[in-house]
Amino acid sequence: MSRAAWLVGTLAAFAAGVTGYTAGHADNPVPALVERARSAFGTAVPDRVRARFTGWFPDAPTRAGSPVQPTGPVIYYRDPDGKPIYSASQMATEDGRPFQPVHAGEDVSFGSADADKPTSSGMAGQDTPQGEAAKSAGARRLLYFRNPMGLPDTSPVPKKDSMGMDYIPVYADEDAGGSAVTLSPDKVQRTGVRTERVARHVVAQPVRVPGTLALDERRVTIVATRSDAYVDHVENVTTGDRVRRGQPLVHVYSPEINAAAAQLIANPGFDGARRRLQNLNVSEAVIDEMERTRKVPMAITWSSPRDGLVLQRNAIEGMKAAAGDTLFRIGDIATMWVLADVPERDLAGVRVGQAVTVRLRSAPGRTFSGKVAVIYPQVNPETRTTRIRIELPNSDGTLLPDMYADVEINTGDATAVVAVPDDAVIDTGERQIVLLDRGEGRFEPKAVTVGVRGAGYTEIRDGVSVGDRVVTAANFLIDAESNLKAALQSLAAPKVDRQAANAGGTP
Repeated sequence: MSRAAWLVGTLAAFAAGVTGYTAGHADNPVPALVERARSAFGTAVPDRVRARFTGWFPDAPTRAGSPVQPTGPVIYYRDPDGKPIYSASQMATEDGRPFQPVHAGEDVSFGSADADKPTSSGMAGQDTPQGEAAKSAGARRLLYFRNPMGLPDTSPVPKKDSMGMDYIPVYADEDAGGSAVTLSPDKVQRTGVRTERVARHVVAQPVRVPGTLALDERRVTIVATRSDAYVDHVENVTTGDRVRRGQPLVHVYSPEINAAAAQLIANPGFDGARRRLQNLNVSEAVIDEMERTRKVPMAITWSSPRDGLVLQRNAIEGMKAAAGDTLFRIGDIATMWVLADVPERDLAGVRVGQAVTVRLRSAPGRTFSGKVAVIYPQVNPETRTTRIRIELPNSDGTLLPDMYADVEINTGDATAVVAVPDDAVIDTGERQIVLLDRGEGRFEPKAVTVGVRGAGYTEIRDGVSVGDRVVTAANFLIDAESNLKAALQSLAAPKVDRQAANAGGTP
């Protein structure tokens, strides 16, 4: 006989003898003796022997001083007092106690603590759906039980499916909410649900398009003669120079101008001769000088007609210029245009007078403010864009023709509207939905009518009010569960009625 078998027989005989001797006494020591025997049995007997006598000592420990070691990485941390508070990283309670790590290999239930209590049958989950239904029968009206796997199968009485899973009870207050979903606080925290109150925001919807700087067409002048002429002399003015109004540019000899000047001197006061010189674009200052000196100059001086920038110089000394040839092209850059092409899809929000912010690629960090001056009345058939024009003052001359610019048009309304974050809106393609937080873990999908979007917010024209709480994170998970519940209700309702009728009558 082995030592272990001998020890088991001795302990059993000792316990039986003591039990018979003390059976009639008031202070019965049998429980204490059994407990001591159980402890000795659990610590001294090997596992393979103890397994044969587990019926004698059902509560025997596995092995003293050898707790089950958790396996796997730490997946989260939980409150040391068992409260339904969880954290993805280590944290402490208000009194400084650290949260307990939970490993992947541990048997953890995220439901209520009662779900993990052992039952008399040795299975966790005393509070099964049927047990909860019995407890709540007085406070909540039970409608039916639905299949735990989501199948369209219901029962008017508690039952199990083919895998031994209990059917889930459905109560009147839950079913009345339609597709509303109720989640426990720990599940809300585990899934990362976040909410935000509905408020009024200014929903900006800027349109960003590229643009090009151009001269103001009304501030460009061409210097040219109206008759054939020869360039006698050109002043020291080149392309890019800034000139002032009346500054001499070029001296030309024109036989036709000289003939008209001779007629003016020969017939003083003759208005026809003076008018002929004016038609040849001779300036009033030159005509007055002819009448004062009574001499015909060999070359006529042409001056700048405005302040501006010399954009083009074609005049060369000794050249012959035909009537209408451009000698100089001068532009005033005090005001510049920004021409931008707006896509057709964004054109509906653009209005004349809207504020515009312009940023130059040649001047990073600097912005220029202007307004939409003109929306051109045609659409480019190749690019499907419409050109707009913005006028910008250019007092310091920073803006130059043909520069590239980034244009931002503030098309949003400055009035605050009811809006929610963009993440709160679930767009199915046919309709838009938000999830309302009704409190106590209840979430209800709500169809809404959306307006403009911008700056991370979406205008809500109908469906929610200021002060409502909407889900901004994990809303797709809640929406999926809500859709499943609605589908189950639509499929199960007729079957429930039929089963209820069959339960009350003969099969």
